[in-house]
Amino acid sequence: MKQHDVTRHHATPLTNPAYPPVIPRFTHREYLNIVYRTDYDALRALVPEPLEIDEPLVRFEVMRMGDVTGYGPYTESGQAIPVRHEGERGEYLHAMYLDNFAATASGREASAYPKTIGSPALYVDHGALVGVLDYGTVRVATATMGYKHHELDPDEAAAQLTVPTFMLKLVPGYDGAPQVAQLVRTEISDVAVKGAWTGPARLQLNAHVLAPLADLPVREIVSASHLLADLTLAPVKPVHDYLAR
Repeated sequence: MKQHDVTRHHATPLTNPAYPPVIPRFTHREYLNIVYRTDYDALRALVPEPLEIDEPLVRFEVMRMGDVTGYGPYTESGQAIPVRHEGERGEYLHAMYLDNFAATASGREASAYPKTIGSPALYVDHGALVGVLDYGTVRVATATMGYKHHELDPDEAAAQLTVPTFMLKLVPGYDGAPQVAQLVRTEISDVAVKGAWTGPARLQLNAHVLAPLADLPVREIVSASHLLADLTLAPVKPVHDYLAR
């Protein structure tokens, strides 16, 4: 292989890259979102500057991807934290757990999503929408919501989905020192809301050293939503460089 051919590849292994060279379109993406109040000090210890916190809130989510270009169906779960950056309100993605390696590798390498492997699931059980997350054989999160109790306004649902998202892009050099350390921003675009509901909800988080969702304990349930939509993820853009002098 010639030197100029190397840069024509987007990932390794060269003959079987970890993820496909596509801009994925998410079709029939289903969300269970539960916003809850937590401890301010615990939140402040995890949210990086220059992001600011107004209220000690966390959004726990489970997402079932009905169909994704290049990846197929999979399920994802995690925590997002409402924040402000230079006056703009958005969410800081704290942690994400997936059951699809290609989507995990792509999210981390090609973008900045804080993804790791887990076993989430989203299903209906006896009139309740249920979202769970297992790490290995251990259950670390159980969320339940009344199934389609009340319709949610589609514009409100779209507003929930399209808030700006902030993430950390961290890439170490070969000596272990940081080579890239940036705060980046992205957002969801081309949204088509296909269904939206709200209702009563509960959330239980269990302590696990490798999936520490319970480090942000549940103090009060604030709101819940069940959303169904088609959407696309916009490319990430750096908004703060931690290595700049």
